[in-house]
Amino acid sequence: MTSVLVTGANGQLGRSIRDIVVNYPGLHFTFKDKSQLNIANANEVEKAFRSSIFDYCINCAAYTNVEQAETNPELAYKINAEGVKNLALACKENRVVLVHISTDYVFDGYKNEPYNVADQPNPINEYGRSKLKGETIIQETLKNFYIVRTSWLYHKNHGKNFYKRIIEKAKAGESLRVTDAQKGCPTNASNLAVYVLNLIVQNNIAYGVLHFTDNEAMTWFDFAKKIIRNEGLHCKVEVLDSKKRFGVARRPSNSVLE
Repeated sequence: MTSVLVTGANGQLGRSIRDIVVNYPGLHFTFKDKSQLNIANANEVEKAFRSSIFDYCINCAAYTNVEQAETNPELAYKINAEGVKNLALACKENRVVLVHISTDYVFDGYKNEPYNVADQPNPINEYGRSKLKGETIIQETLKNFYIVRTSWLYHKNHGKNFYKRIIEKAKAGESLRVTDAQKGCPTNASNLAVYVLNLIVQNNIAYGVLHFTDNEAMTWFDFAKKIIRNEGLHCKVEVLDSKKRFGVARRPSNSVLE
């Protein structure tokens, strides 16, 4: 039986993986949330890898608050770079394949076409830079790894995300004003969970950087309208004035992944 460690187990992806473990009887899972394993603590990581034998580590742990990363980049780097370094070193020492979840925000958004895995990253905010640093550390440390970049992750039930915020605001009767200045591919965490676990059960040894999304490009405005339509809600969605800056963090205008 293949043994799999899942870090960040209480996040959207971690909980989505929990939802489907019954479909993967050949995999034995150990789920660790932040309270059980803080990846930024090297001693905790070493202890976790000493206490059990793993074949794979799926790293769902990440600092994902784009806005706060601008004002507190040290924390973003502590988790997204130093924490990833701790995992990568432990994986190397224990011959574990690392499956690391990364982001479309490693790109600057200036390309007019979807970004492919060969495109040069150039993040324009601290969150993206911290995630790219984590990617670089993995590539410098390990040979057997998957870096899976995804975008605009959401789940209808798990975590805090755009999908749930739109529904909450619509049901509360709030007016919705959403930007159309950014384009990406909304991705259901449940679909990403299936993709990641299939990488493992198929014993895919084509290691390296991969892209996974739900493959439908749209703006946040388009996505909001789709959510309202899918949920059968009745709420007017208006375009946010593109001249108004949303928050302090710069965001790529096009982060569609091929």
